[in-house]
Amino acid sequence: MLSSLAREDRLRLMRFVCAVAWADLEVRREERAFVRRMVTRLGLGDDEVEQVGAWLQAPPHVNDDLDPVTIPKEHRKLFLDTLRDLANSDGSVDEQEQTSLALIEDLLAADP
Repeated sequence: MLSSLAREDRLRLMRFVCAVAWADLEVRREERAFVRRMVTRLGLGDDEVEQVGAWLQAPPHVNDDLDPVTIPKEHRKLFLDTLRDLANSDGSVDEQEQTSLALIEDLLAADP
C-alpha cells in the first residue's frame, strides 16, 4: 500500500510520523530507526530524505499539512496504522503520544 502513495502523500505521511515522534518532546533512538526504515520503504528521494531529517531535528511546524482531514480518505487507515506503529516502536506509548493519536483518529472519524 505504501507504494501506492503519491509523492505529496509520502511526504505528508512522514510529516505526521515525525510530528507524532515529537509528541513527547523527545525523538527516541527506536523512533529514529523507525523513521529511517520508513524512508527506505517509501523510496524517498534525496531532497525528501533531507526534509525528513530536518523534521527529526526539530518538529514540523503545525499548519494545513498537519491537518488530519487533509489525508485522502483512501489512505487514512494506512496513516493511522503507521502512526500507531511509530508510537509502539520504542516499546511504550506515553500519554502525549496516546493523546496525539486519539486526536488524529477523532478528527478523521468526524470528517464527513
